[in-house]
Amino acid sequence: MSEKITTHTMQTFFYPAGSRGHADHGWLNAFHSFSFAGYYNPSRMHFGALRVLNDDTVAGGQGFGMHPHDNMEIVTIPLEGALEHKDSMGNSSVINAGDVQVMSAGTGVYHSEFNHFPDRPVKLLQIWVFPNEQGVKPRYDQRTFSPKEFHNTFKTVVSDNDPDAMYLHQHAAFSIGELEKGMNIKYNVKHNGNGIYVFVISGVVTIGENTLGKRDAVGITETTSISVSTSENAKVLIIEIPMTLE
Repeated sequence: MSEKITTHTMQTFFYPAGSRGHADHGWLNAFHSFSFAGYYNPSRMHFGALRVLNDDTVAGGQGFGMHPHDNMEIVTIPLEGALEHKDSMGNSSVINAGDVQVMSAGTGVYHSEFNHFPDRPVKLLQIWVFPNEQGVKPRYDQRTFSPKEFHNTFKTVVSDNDPDAMYLHQHAAFSIGELEKGMNIKYNVKHNGNGIYVFVISGVVTIGENTLGKRDAVGITETTSISVSTSENAKVLIIEIPMTLE
């Protein structure tokens, strides 16, 4: 369960890594931050327009066969290894750790995601966001980022209004930081009224009264900024998201 902490008007919801849903299918070991497939928790349906955050490990040569999506913005972030993508729009590519993939399912798209290597696992985050417009034309994008772009800062990789980021159909932003021990980095909300979902990929950080370790998360609402302090080297994903569904 999450713990709610209220300070002035800011509200913080702490989501320990161990409270996530878990499914081990042999070829797929998955942790679910929100209700998904066989994991159902009525208090973990979504955080605003953030619907799914799956932390997946896929065995060598295995993957998700062709399957459909519609009216969803899908962001995939490989953490280790490489993922092979194919879709009904004609895209065929490999995304590696350091890459980010964005797909607007819109009116409907089929896609598959397989481990590119037969002899080692691939670890990835797959994230679904409710769009702010239904029935858009499906689209696909991916980009490779260099480690220096994330060094001791929060680099925005996906956004609806940042020309240096990949686009999605929502007033949202995804930012990644690789922070050294002893840093204190401020993140300013880009869209008034948005909430902030912070997911610690690795390391230990402190945000307000909460200390977060690997795969812990906090959801923060009713604030214009947060400060992230590190007590060891850390990799952090910040998802800024509308709290109401249009």
